[in-house]
Amino acid sequence: MSFSYRLLTHAIALAVSLSLPALAETTPPLPSSAAQQLYASAQQDLLQLRVLLKNGNSQSSVGSGFLIGNSNLVVTNFHVISQIALEPETYFGEYKDTSGESGAIELLAVDVLHDLAVVRIARNGSGFFKVPHAVAGSEQPALVKLNQGQHLYSLGNPLDLGFTISEGTYNGISARGFSDQLMFTGPVNAGMSGGPNVTADGQVAGVNVAHRRDGELVSFLVPVRYVQALLARVTGDMKPPTDFKPLIGEQLLEHQAVMVDKLLEKPFSIKDLGPYRVPVRESEQVRCWGNTDSSAKKAYTIASINCSMESAIFVSGEMQTGHISMHHKYAHNKKLNTIQFAQLATNMFNGQVFSTAKSETITPASCTEDFIKHNNIALRALVCAEAYHKFKELYDFTLITASTDDSEKSLQSMINIQGVSYSNGMKLISQFLQGIDRTAKTDNEIKPVPDDTIKTDESGTTDIESTKNKSNTMEAAQ
Repeated sequence: MSFSYRLLTHAIALAVSLSLPALAETTPPLPSSAAQQLYASAQQDLLQLRVLLKNGNSQSSVGSGFLIGNSNLVVTNFHVISQIALEPETYFGEYKDTSGESGAIELLAVDVLHDLAVVRIARNGSGFFKVPHAVAGSEQPALVKLNQGQHLYSLGNPLDLGFTISEGTYNGISARGFSDQLMFTGPVNAGMSGGPNVTADGQVAGVNVAHRRDGELVSFLVPVRYVQALLARVTGDMKPPTDFKPLIGEQLLEHQAVMVDKLLEKPFSIKDLGPYRVPVRESEQVRCWGNTDSSAKKAYTIASINCSMESAIFVSGEMQTGHISMHHKYAHNKKLNTIQFAQLATNMFNGQVFSTAKSETITPASCTEDFIKHNNIALRALVCAEAYHKFKELYDFTLITASTDDSEKSLQSMINIQGVSYSNGMKLISQFLQGIDRTAKTDNEIKPVPDDTIKTDESGTTDIESTKNKSNTMEAAQ
Protein backbone atom coordinates (compact mmCIF):
# COMPACT_ATOMS: atom_id res chain seq x y z
CA MET A 1 0.00 0.00 0.00
CA SER A 2 1.48 3.34 -1.00
CA PHE A 3 2.32 6.02 1.49
CA SER A 4 -0.09 8.46 -0.17
CA TYR A 5 -3.01 6.00 0.16
CA ARG A 6 -2.26 5.37 3.86
CA LEU A 7 -2.11 9.12 4.43
CA LEU A 8 -5.48 9.59 2.72
CA THR A 9 -7.28 6.89 4.74
CA HIS A 10 -5.80 8.22 7.98
CA ALA A 11 -7.06 11.70 7.13
CA ILE A 12 -10.58 10.38 6.42
CA ALA A 13 -10.68 8.43 9.71
CA LEU A 14 -9.46 11.48 11.61
CA ALA A 15 -12.15 13.62 10.01
CA VAL A 16 -14.85 11.13 10.93
CA SER A 17 -13.65 10.83 14.52
CA LEU A 18 -13.49 14.59 14.88
CA SER A 19 -17.03 14.93 13.54
CA LEU A 20 -18.61 12.49 16.02
CA PRO A 21 -18.72 14.86 19.02
CA ALA A 22 -20.39 17.48 16.88
CA LEU A 23 -23.11 15.00 15.87
CA ALA A 24 -23.67 14.00 19.51
CA GLU A 25 -24.24 17.63 20.48
CA THR A 26 -26.98 18.34 17.93
CA THR A 27 -30.56 18.98 19.22
CA PRO A 28 -32.91 15.97 18.86
CA PRO A 29 -35.60 16.48 16.23
CA LEU A 30 -39.05 17.60 17.38
CA PRO A 31 -41.83 15.00 17.51
CA SER A 32 -43.05 14.37 14.01
CA SER A 33 -46.82 14.29 14.61
CA ALA A 34 -49.36 16.51 16.34
CA ALA A 35 -50.17 13.70 18.77
CA GLN A 36 -46.52 13.31 19.78
CA GLN A 37 -46.13 17.03 20.31
CA LEU A 38 -49.33 17.29 22.33
CA TYR A 39 -48.46 14.39 24.59
CA ALA A 40 -44.92 15.67 25.13
CA SER A 41 -46.32 19.04 26.23
CA ALA A 42 -49.26 17.75 28.25
CA GLN A 43 -47.93 14.69 30.02
CA GLN A 44 -46.79 16.33 33.25
CA ASP A 45 -50.33 17.64 33.87
CA LEU A 46 -52.08 14.31 33.19
CA LEU A 47 -53.24 12.30 36.19
CA GLN A 48 -54.76 8.95 36.98
CA LEU A 49 -57.33 9.17 39.80
CA ARG A 50 -58.05 6.17 41.98
CA VAL A 51 -60.80 5.63 44.56
CA LEU A 52 -59.85 3.20 47.32
CA LEU A 53 -61.52 1.56 50.29
CA LYS A 54 -60.29 2.91 53.60
CA ASN A 55 -60.60 -0.55 55.05
CA GLY A 56 -57.95 -2.54 53.19
CA ASN A 57 -56.70 0.20 50.89
CA SER A 58 -57.95 -1.75 47.86
CA GLN A 59 -58.84 -0.06 44.59
CA SER A 60 -62.56 0.42 43.88
CA SER A 61 -62.59 2.58 40.74
CA VAL A 62 -60.14 4.34 38.46
CA GLY A 63 -60.29 7.21 35.99
CA SER A 64 -58.32 10.17 34.68
CA GLY A 65 -58.03 13.89 35.32
CA PHE A 66 -55.97 16.94 34.38
CA LEU A 67 -54.51 19.95 36.16
CA ILE A 68 -55.92 23.35 35.20
CA GLY A 69 -53.34 26.01 34.30
CA ASN A 70 -50.76 26.62 37.02
CA SER A 71 -53.23 25.81 39.79
CA ASN A 72 -53.57 22.74 42.00
CA LEU A 73 -57.13 22.12 40.76
CA VAL A 74 -57.90 18.94 38.83
CA VAL A 75 -60.94 18.40 36.59
CA THR A 76 -62.43 14.92 36.23
CA ASN A 77 -65.83 13.22 35.85
CA PHE A 78 -68.24 12.98 38.76
CA HIS A 79 -68.70 9.27 38.09
CA VAL A 80 -64.97 8.73 38.69
CA ILE A 81 -65.13 10.04 42.27
CA SER A 82 -68.83 9.57 43.11
CA GLN A 83 -68.05 7.13 45.95
CA ILE A 84 -66.01 9.81 47.73
CA ALA A 85 -68.91 12.26 47.42
CA LEU A 86 -71.54 9.82 48.67
CA GLU A 87 -69.57 7.72 51.18
CA PRO A 88 -66.53 9.68 52.41
CA GLU A 89 -66.44 7.56 55.55
CA THR A 90 -65.74 4.48 53.39
CA TYR A 91 -63.68 5.74 50.43
CA PHE A 92 -60.76 8.07 49.77
CA GLY A 93 -58.91 9.13 46.63
CA GLU A 94 -55.36 9.25 45.30
CA TYR A 95 -53.71 10.55 42.16
CA LYS A 96 -50.73 9.26 40.21
CA ASP A 97 -48.97 11.28 37.51
CA THR A 98 -47.01 10.18 34.45
CA SER A 99 -43.73 10.17 36.39
CA GLY A 100 -45.12 7.79 39.01
CA GLU A 101 -45.52 10.37 41.78
CA SER A 102 -48.71 10.01 43.83
CA GLY A 103 -50.65 11.80 46.55
CA ALA A 104 -54.03 12.44 48.13
CA ILE A 105 -56.95 14.19 46.45
CA GLU A 106 -59.57 16.42 48.10
CA LEU A 107 -63.02 16.75 46.53
CA LEU A 108 -64.09 20.41 46.22
CA ALA A 109 -67.05 20.66 43.85
CA VAL A 110 -69.41 18.51 41.79
CA ASP A 111 -71.74 19.01 38.84
CA VAL A 112 -73.78 15.80 38.70
CA LEU A 113 -75.91 16.94 35.76
CA HIS A 114 -72.88 17.31 33.48
CA ASP A 115 -70.81 14.56 35.14
CA LEU A 116 -68.01 16.85 36.32
CA ALA A 117 -66.01 17.27 39.51
CA VAL A 118 -63.06 19.32 40.75
CA VAL A 119 -60.49 17.94 43.20
CA ARG A 120 -57.46 19.57 44.81
CA ILE A 121 -53.98 18.05 45.08
CA ALA A 122 -50.65 19.08 46.62
CA ARG A 123 -48.88 20.04 43.39
CA ASN A 124 -49.44 22.59 40.65
CA GLY A 125 -49.84 22.31 36.92
CA SER A 126 -47.38 23.48 34.29
CA GLY A 127 -50.00 25.67 32.62
CA PHE A 128 -50.65 23.51 29.55
CA PHE A 129 -54.39 22.88 30.06
CA LYS A 130 -56.01 26.31 30.13
CA VAL A 131 -59.71 27.05 30.63
CA PRO A 132 -60.50 30.79 30.39
CA HIS A 133 -61.75 32.08 33.72
CA ALA A 134 -65.42 33.06 33.81
CA VAL A 135 -66.51 35.97 36.03
CA ALA A 136 -70.16 36.23 37.06
CA GLY A 137 -71.90 39.30 35.66
CA SER A 138 -69.27 40.03 33.01
CA GLU A 139 -68.82 39.02 29.40
CA GLN A 140 -67.63 35.44 29.24
CA PRO A 141 -64.22 34.74 27.67
CA ALA A 142 -64.20 33.01 24.31
CA LEU A 143 -63.89 29.24 24.28
CA VAL A 144 -62.63 27.01 21.50
CA LYS A 145 -64.84 26.86 18.39
CA LEU A 146 -65.00 23.49 16.65
CA ASN A 147 -65.82 22.55 13.07
CA GLN A 148 -67.19 19.18 12.01
CA GLY A 149 -64.37 16.89 10.94
CA GLN A 150 -61.78 18.78 13.01
CA HIS A 151 -59.09 16.59 14.58
CA LEU A 152 -59.28 16.19 18.35
CA TYR A 153 -57.12 14.26 20.81
CA SER A 154 -58.22 12.42 23.96
CA LEU A 155 -55.75 11.72 26.76
CA GLY A 156 -56.06 9.40 29.73
CA ASN A 157 -55.16 6.05 31.22
CA PRO A 158 -57.28 3.38 29.49
CA LEU A 159 -57.91 0.13 31.36
CA ASP A 160 -55.18 1.06 33.86
CA LEU A 161 -52.58 0.16 31.20
CA GLY A 162 -50.73 3.47 31.10
CA PHE A 163 -51.16 7.01 29.82
CA THR A 164 -52.08 7.33 26.15
CA ILE A 165 -53.26 9.81 23.54
CA SER A 166 -55.83 8.86 20.89
CA GLU A 167 -56.81 10.79 17.79
CA GLY A 168 -60.32 11.27 16.40
CA THR A 169 -62.64 13.85 14.90
CA TYR A 170 -65.33 16.20 16.15
CA ASN A 171 -68.74 15.41 14.68
CA GLY A 172 -71.19 17.84 16.19
CA ILE A 173 -73.39 18.03 19.27
CA SER A 174 -75.56 15.23 20.60
CA ALA A 175 -78.95 16.48 21.79
CA ARG A 176 -80.17 13.11 23.07
CA GLY A 177 -79.96 14.29 26.67
CA PHE A 178 -81.09 17.46 28.43
CA SER A 179 -77.63 18.99 28.18
CA ASP A 180 -75.24 19.02 25.24
CA GLN A 181 -72.45 16.51 24.69
CA LEU A 182 -69.84 16.64 21.93
CA MET A 183 -69.67 13.66 19.59
CA PHE A 184 -66.09 12.40 19.22
CA THR A 185 -65.33 9.78 16.59
CA GLY A 186 -62.39 8.22 18.37
CA PRO A 187 -61.60 5.77 21.17
CA VAL A 188 -62.54 6.69 24.74
CA ASN A 189 -62.00 3.53 26.75
CA ALA A 190 -62.71 2.69 30.38
CA GLY A 191 -60.20 4.50 32.57
CA MET A 192 -60.02 7.54 30.26
CA SER A 193 -63.12 9.09 31.86
CA GLY A 194 -62.28 12.53 33.20
CA GLY A 195 -59.28 12.98 30.93
CA PRO A 196 -58.95 16.02 28.64
CA ASN A 197 -59.82 16.24 24.97
CA VAL A 198 -57.89 18.93 23.12
CA THR A 199 -57.46 20.47 19.69
CA ALA A 200 -54.25 20.18 17.67
CA ASP A 201 -52.99 23.43 19.21
CA GLY A 202 -53.74 22.29 22.77
CA GLN A 203 -56.99 24.11 23.50
CA VAL A 204 -59.33 22.17 25.79
CA ALA A 205 -62.42 21.10 23.83
CA GLY A 206 -64.03 18.94 26.49
CA VAL A 207 -63.72 16.10 28.99
CA ASN A 208 -63.89 12.39 28.09
CA VAL A 209 -67.12 11.01 29.52
CA ALA A 210 -68.60 8.00 27.67
CA HIS A 211 -68.76 5.77 24.61
CA ARG A 212 -71.46 3.65 23.00
CA ARG A 213 -71.00 -0.08 23.48
CA ASP A 214 -73.25 -0.84 20.51
CA GLY A 215 -71.12 1.14 18.03
CA GLU A 216 -67.56 1.66 16.86
CA LEU A 217 -65.68 4.79 17.98
CA VAL A 218 -68.89 6.56 19.04
CA SER A 219 -67.68 8.57 22.02
CA PHE A 220 -68.87 11.62 23.92
CA LEU A 221 -67.29 14.63 25.62
CA VAL A 222 -68.54 17.12 28.19
CA PRO A 223 -68.18 20.55 26.50
CA VAL A 224 -65.58 22.84 28.03
CA ARG A 225 -68.18 25.53 28.79
CA TYR A 226 -69.56 23.34 31.59
CA VAL A 227 -66.02 22.97 32.96
CA GLN A 228 -65.67 26.73 32.88
CA ALA A 229 -68.94 27.20 34.78
CA LEU A 230 -67.92 24.72 37.50
CA LEU A 231 -64.44 26.22 37.91
CA ALA A 232 -66.03 29.65 38.37
CA ARG A 233 -67.47 28.33 41.66
CA VAL A 234 -64.12 27.04 42.92
CA THR A 235 -61.07 28.71 44.43
CA GLY A 236 -57.81 27.04 45.34
CA ASP A 237 -58.20 27.72 49.08
CA MET A 238 -61.93 27.01 49.46
CA LYS A 239 -63.23 24.58 52.06
CA PRO A 240 -65.28 21.73 50.60
CA PRO A 241 -68.77 20.88 51.90
CA THR A 242 -68.80 18.45 54.80
CA ASP A 243 -71.63 16.54 53.07
CA PHE A 244 -72.16 16.56 49.30
CA LYS A 245 -75.50 14.72 49.36
CA PRO A 246 -77.73 17.81 49.89
CA LEU A 247 -75.95 19.57 47.02
CA ILE A 248 -76.36 16.54 44.76
CA GLY A 249 -80.04 16.34 45.71
CA GLU A 250 -80.55 20.00 44.77
CA GLN A 251 -78.95 19.39 41.38
CA LEU A 252 -81.14 16.34 40.74
CA LEU A 253 -84.28 18.32 41.63
CA GLU A 254 -83.19 21.04 39.25
CA HIS A 255 -82.73 18.49 36.46
CA GLN A 256 -86.09 16.77 36.98
CA ALA A 257 -87.92 20.09 36.75
CA VAL A 258 -86.30 20.82 33.38
CA MET A 259 -86.90 17.25 32.19
CA VAL A 260 -90.61 17.19 33.06
CA ASP A 261 -91.26 20.67 31.64
CA LYS A 262 -89.62 19.59 28.39
CA LEU A 263 -91.60 16.34 28.19
CA LEU A 264 -94.91 18.08 28.88
CA GLU A 265 -94.38 21.22 26.80
CA LYS A 266 -96.82 19.71 24.28
CA PRO A 267 -99.35 16.83 24.50
CA PHE A 268 -98.17 13.25 24.06
CA SER A 269 -98.42 11.86 20.54
CA ILE A 270 -101.11 9.21 20.06
CA LYS A 271 -100.45 5.91 18.24
CA ASP A 272 -102.85 3.14 17.23
CA LEU A 273 -102.42 -0.42 18.52
CA GLY A 274 -105.27 -2.54 17.20
CA PRO A 275 -108.51 -0.89 18.33
CA TYR A 276 -106.68 1.02 21.07
CA ARG A 277 -104.90 4.37 21.15
CA VAL A 278 -101.81 4.87 23.29
CA PRO A 279 -99.65 7.87 24.29
CA VAL A 280 -95.98 8.15 23.34
CA ARG A 281 -93.40 10.91 23.41
CA GLU A 282 -91.15 11.18 20.36
CA SER A 283 -88.42 13.83 20.61
CA GLU A 284 -84.66 14.33 20.54
CA GLN A 285 -84.53 12.97 24.08
CA VAL A 286 -86.97 10.05 23.71
CA ARG A 287 -86.80 7.38 20.98
CA CYS A 288 -89.55 4.90 20.10
CA TRP A 289 -89.46 1.48 18.43
CA GLY A 290 -92.27 -0.82 17.33
CA ASN A 291 -92.44 -4.58 16.88
CA THR A 292 -95.03 -7.17 15.80
CA ASP A 293 -95.00 -10.91 16.41
CA SER A 294 -97.72 -12.39 14.20
CA SER A 295 -96.35 -15.84 13.43
CA ALA A 296 -98.97 -18.10 11.86
CA LYS A 297 -97.94 -20.85 14.28
CA LYS A 298 -98.86 -18.79 17.33
CA ALA A 299 -102.30 -18.85 18.89
CA TYR A 300 -102.19 -15.09 19.38
CA THR A 301 -100.44 -11.99 18.01
CA ILE A 302 -98.56 -9.34 19.96
CA ALA A 303 -97.67 -5.83 18.79
CA SER A 304 -95.62 -3.46 20.93
CA ILE A 305 -94.35 0.10 21.10
CA ASN A 306 -91.43 0.97 23.39
CA CYS A 307 -90.17 4.50 24.03
CA SER A 308 -87.18 5.36 26.19
CA MET A 309 -84.91 8.27 26.97
CA GLU A 310 -81.36 7.68 25.79
CA SER A 311 -79.78 9.50 28.71
CA ALA A 312 -79.77 9.25 32.49
CA ILE A 313 -77.96 10.97 35.34
CA PHE A 314 -75.22 8.90 36.97
CA VAL A 315 -75.34 9.15 40.75
CA SER A 316 -73.59 5.94 41.78
CA GLY A 317 -72.87 2.47 40.53
CA GLU A 318 -76.20 1.40 42.02
CA MET A 319 -78.23 4.41 40.90
CA GLN A 320 -78.85 6.13 37.60
CA THR A 321 -81.81 8.50 37.63
CA GLY A 322 -83.55 11.20 35.61
CA HIS A 323 -84.92 8.65 33.13
CA ILE A 324 -88.37 7.89 31.68
CA SER A 325 -89.62 5.00 29.55
CA MET A 326 -93.02 4.03 28.12
CA HIS A 327 -94.17 0.59 26.98
CA HIS A 328 -97.33 -0.61 25.27
CA LYS A 329 -98.17 -4.21 24.36
CA TYR A 330 -101.31 -5.31 22.49
CA ALA A 331 -102.30 -8.99 22.41
CA HIS A 332 -104.99 -10.34 20.06
CA ASN A 333 -106.38 -13.84 20.50
CA LYS A 334 -106.52 -16.18 17.48
CA LYS A 335 -106.83 -19.75 18.76
CA LEU A 336 -106.91 -19.76 22.57
CA ASN A 337 -110.08 -20.28 24.54
CA THR A 338 -111.30 -17.50 26.80
CA ILE A 339 -109.69 -18.89 29.95
CA GLN A 340 -106.33 -19.46 28.23
CA PHE A 341 -106.26 -15.92 26.82
CA ALA A 342 -107.23 -14.46 30.19
CA GLN A 343 -104.33 -16.37 31.77
CA LEU A 344 -101.98 -15.03 29.07
CA ALA A 345 -103.08 -11.47 29.80
CA THR A 346 -102.65 -12.01 33.55
CA ASN A 347 -99.14 -13.40 33.08
CA MET A 348 -98.22 -10.42 30.89
CA PHE A 349 -99.42 -8.02 33.59
CA ASN A 350 -97.70 -9.85 36.44
CA GLY A 351 -94.47 -10.02 34.44
CA GLN A 352 -94.26 -6.22 34.48
CA VAL A 353 -94.50 -5.89 38.25
CA PHE A 354 -91.03 -5.18 39.63
CA SER A 355 -89.21 -6.73 42.55
CA THR A 356 -89.90 -5.52 46.09
CA ALA A 357 -86.46 -6.59 47.34
CA LYS A 358 -84.71 -4.27 49.78
CA SER A 359 -82.43 -1.62 48.33
CA GLU A 360 -79.84 0.70 49.85
CA THR A 361 -80.87 3.51 47.49
CA ILE A 362 -84.69 3.53 47.56
CA THR A 363 -87.50 2.51 49.90
CA PRO A 364 -89.69 -0.53 49.22
CA ALA A 365 -92.43 0.25 46.69
CA SER A 366 -95.71 1.54 48.07
CA CYS A 367 -98.51 0.63 45.64
CA THR A 368 -102.21 1.10 45.13
CA GLU A 369 -104.45 -0.72 42.64
CA ASP A 370 -107.89 0.07 41.26
CA PHE A 371 -110.28 -0.62 38.39
CA ILE A 372 -111.16 2.56 36.54
CA LYS A 373 -113.07 3.72 33.49
CA HIS A 374 -112.21 6.72 31.40
CA ASN A 375 -112.51 7.76 27.78
CA ASN A 376 -113.83 4.61 26.06
CA ILE A 377 -111.88 2.02 27.99
CA ALA A 378 -112.02 0.10 31.26
CA LEU A 379 -108.65 -0.49 32.94
CA ARG A 380 -106.98 -2.26 35.79
CA ALA A 381 -104.38 0.23 37.08
CA LEU A 382 -101.49 -0.21 39.50
CA VAL A 383 -99.43 2.78 40.69
CA CYS A 384 -96.25 2.36 42.74
CA ALA A 385 -93.85 4.89 44.25
CA GLU A 386 -90.41 4.53 45.82
CA ALA A 387 -88.65 7.27 47.76
CA TYR A 388 -84.89 7.88 47.70
CA HIS A 389 -83.10 7.22 50.98
CA LYS A 390 -80.37 9.82 50.52
CA PHE A 391 -82.09 12.50 48.44
CA LYS A 392 -85.09 14.20 49.97
CA GLU A 393 -88.10 14.90 47.72
CA LEU A 394 -87.05 12.51 44.92
CA TYR A 395 -89.11 9.47 43.88
CA ASP A 396 -89.42 6.73 41.29
CA PHE A 397 -92.92 6.03 39.94
CA THR A 398 -94.39 3.16 37.94
CA LEU A 399 -97.87 2.98 36.43
CA ILE A 400 -99.06 -0.33 34.91
CA THR A 401 -102.45 -0.68 33.23
CA ALA A 402 -104.34 -3.52 31.55
CA SER A 403 -107.56 -3.25 29.56
CA THR A 404 -110.52 -5.22 30.93
CA ASP A 405 -113.16 -4.46 28.30
CA ASP A 406 -112.58 -7.27 25.77
CA SER A 407 -112.10 -11.00 26.32
CA GLU A 408 -110.27 -11.41 22.97
CA LYS A 409 -107.98 -8.37 23.14
CA SER A 410 -105.64 -7.01 25.81
CA LEU A 411 -103.78 -3.71 25.91
CA GLN A 412 -101.12 -3.40 28.60
CA SER A 413 -99.25 -0.14 29.16
CA MET A 414 -96.53 0.98 31.53
CA ILE A 415 -94.61 4.16 32.29
CA ASN A 416 -91.45 4.15 34.44
CA ILE A 417 -90.36 7.49 35.88
CA GLN A 418 -87.07 7.80 37.76
CA GLY A 419 -85.88 10.69 39.90
CA VAL A 420 -88.72 13.22 39.98
CA SER A 421 -90.58 15.19 42.62
CA TYR A 422 -93.85 13.80 43.97
CA SER A 423 -95.96 16.39 42.13
CA ASN A 424 -94.15 15.93 38.82
CA GLY A 425 -94.44 12.16 39.06
CA MET A 426 -98.21 12.37 39.54
CA LYS A 427 -98.46 14.90 36.73
CA LEU A 428 -96.71 12.57 34.27
CA ILE A 429 -98.84 9.60 35.35
CA SER A 430 -102.04 11.60 34.87
CA GLN A 431 -101.02 12.75 31.38
CA PHE A 432 -100.02 9.23 30.38
CA LEU A 433 -103.27 7.75 31.67
CA GLN A 434 -105.37 10.34 29.87
CA GLY A 435 -103.80 9.27 26.56
CA ILE A 436 -104.99 5.64 26.76
CA ASP A 437 -108.22 5.16 24.82
CA ARG A 438 -110.21 2.86 22.56
CA THR A 439 -111.27 4.02 19.13
CA ALA A 440 -114.68 2.31 19.19
CA LYS A 441 -117.37 4.13 21.15
CA THR A 442 -119.47 2.36 23.77
CA ASP A 443 -123.08 2.93 24.77
CA ASN A 444 -122.20 3.25 28.42
CA GLU A 445 -121.56 6.66 29.87
CA ILE A 446 -117.93 6.71 30.97
CA LYS A 447 -116.61 9.49 33.16
CA PRO A 448 -113.13 10.93 32.45
CA VAL A 449 -110.48 9.85 34.90
CA PRO A 450 -109.70 12.59 37.46
CA ASP A 451 -106.16 13.91 37.92
CA ASP A 452 -105.78 11.85 41.11
CA THR A 453 -106.87 8.26 40.46
CA ILE A 454 -105.35 6.87 43.66
CA LYS A 455 -107.77 5.78 46.35
CA THR A 456 -107.44 7.19 49.84
CA ASP A 457 -108.28 5.55 53.11
CA GLU A 458 -110.68 7.02 55.65
CA SER A 459 -107.99 9.31 56.98
CA GLY A 460 -107.48 10.80 53.52
CA THR A 461 -103.90 9.51 53.27
CA THR A 462 -102.80 7.49 50.25
CA ASP A 463 -100.21 4.73 50.35
CA ILE A 464 -97.93 6.86 48.18
CA GLU A 465 -98.31 9.88 50.46
CA SER A 466 -97.26 7.61 53.33
CA THR A 467 -94.13 6.72 51.39
CA LYS A 468 -93.46 10.41 50.91
CA ASN A 469 -93.69 11.03 54.65
CA LYS A 470 -91.56 7.95 55.44
CA SER A 471 -88.83 9.16 53.10
CA ASN A 472 -88.56 12.54 54.78
CA THR A 473 -88.30 10.87 58.18
CA MET A 474 -85.55 8.52 57.06
CA GLU A 475 -83.55 11.37 55.53
CA ALA A 476 -83.70 13.39 58.73
CA ALA A 477 -82.65 10.38 60.81
CA GLN A 478 -79.53 9.61 58.79
